[in-house]
Amino acid sequence: MVGEARRLVNREEIGPALRALRLASGKEAKVVARSAAMSASKLSRIETGKVTPSLVDVEHLLVAVGGPEDSGSEILAAARAASMDSTTWRQTRRMGTHRAQLQVQGLEARMTLLRLFQSALVPGLLQTPEYMRAVLSRHGLSEDQLTRTMQARMDRQRVLYDGAKELRFVITESVLRWRLVPPPMMAGQLDRIISVSRLPNVDVRIVVLDAPQHDVPNHAFVIRDDRVVTVEIVHAELAITEPRDVALYVGKFEGFAAAALSGPDAQEFMAAVRDGFLRERETG
Repeated sequence: MVGEARRLVNREEIGPALRALRLASGKEAKVVARSAAMSASKLSRIETGKVTPSLVDVEHLLVAVGGPEDSGSEILAAARAASMDSTTWRQTRRMGTHRAQLQVQGLEARMTLLRLFQSALVPGLLQTPEYMRAVLSRHGLSEDQLTRTMQARMDRQRVLYDGAKELRFVITESVLRWRLVPPPMMAGQLDRIISVSRLPNVDVRIVVLDAPQHDVPNHAFVIRDDRVVTVEIVHAELAITEPRDVALYVGKFEGFAAAALSGPDAQEFMAAVRDGFLRERETG
């Protein structure tokens, strides 16, 4: 059964191949679906070919099935063949934003290196609860959805303290100054980033606005293990897996990292911005 599944490499046959692997593993559909952070009905639609799974879906399902390490290689290759996957925010809302956070957490659990560039917002892994609420409130979530999504995102932040992983963040100065929350909360947010930046496995760098540059910050992106890049645009999130395209993003990240403040210099710069917010509170 497993051998039969591995011979299915066409995009249309990914779902049936995943089903063959699951049956070979002896695991029930509801158990696999729960482990992959998706509904049983979605898994059924994937397995019957009614829905084409995303690369993230395939990775989660292969881990959930837990077969031999190479048993899903052909299926994963077929999923990667579509080098760019798109998940619209409407799809995310239907799935549940908290479940989307669980899917990302699954990816972060398996990675060893994360490189994140952000020119607009404080990255989710570095956000305080107050800042996080301001970011997520833009999406029109109910209070219950907002609470569950915030908890899932805060649970993701445990990855910061996993010494087996290297996490590198490059953010622009404008991220530190963009006022999504009142000055006292912005000061607290900057304190949070400074504190996290002192962890031995975390590197936070700041691209200051008055430094000469040779590139432009088109948009935020995340690179995990030189394997997949995720890009957030206004209406969707894109997953890019074509090696040549991933290499472009790696080069862009390293270029900004080389031009950014790091270590004590970055911490001193962030502290100065934080102190500016604190002075506003004192004189307000």
